Amino acid sequence: MENTSSIVLREVQMSDLPVFFDQQLDPEANWMAAFTSKDPTDRDAFMAHWTRILGDRANTIQTILFNGNVAGSISSYVDEEERLEICYWIGKPYWGKGVATRALLAFLARNKIRPLYARAAKDNIGSLRVLEKCGFTRIGEGSGFSEARREEVEEFLLRLD
Repeated sequence: MENTSSIVLREVQMSDLPVFFDQQLDPEANWMAAFTSKDPTDRDAFMAHWTRILGDRANTIQTILFNGNVAGSISSYVDEEERLEICYWIGKPYWGKGVATRALLAFLARNKIRPLYARAAKDNIGSLRVLEKCGFTRIGEGSGFSEARREEVEEFLLRLD
């Protein structure tokens, strides 16, 4: 386990999944994340997705604990272009407490593979600040259809060398 202040990263346990499911039901969190599942209320699809990603050895997935509570998750995976990409989800009650920044720094200290990529919707200022505080730099732009917003959303592509 990695411990940073009141942040602990550990392997995902099956008991974390109901918490992750509840966190991703929040409409504001879905809006901010932009690129989410088509139907966040579909528990079966959620469980199938998590079963698949947890079973893929190319993925590194950790639960973020804040003061002993499941605050979210953080992971790296190989994207369609065979780049190692990072993503995280922080439950709304933990926003604005430095959880994402400390969890990302702890994850990066443990996982040294570089370059590492990330994406964030251009209007997700909080996530962009976290990534840039942790050393990521903007290297490009793109767009994709956002299920949460039901429209095309512009995003930044970032890299950590």
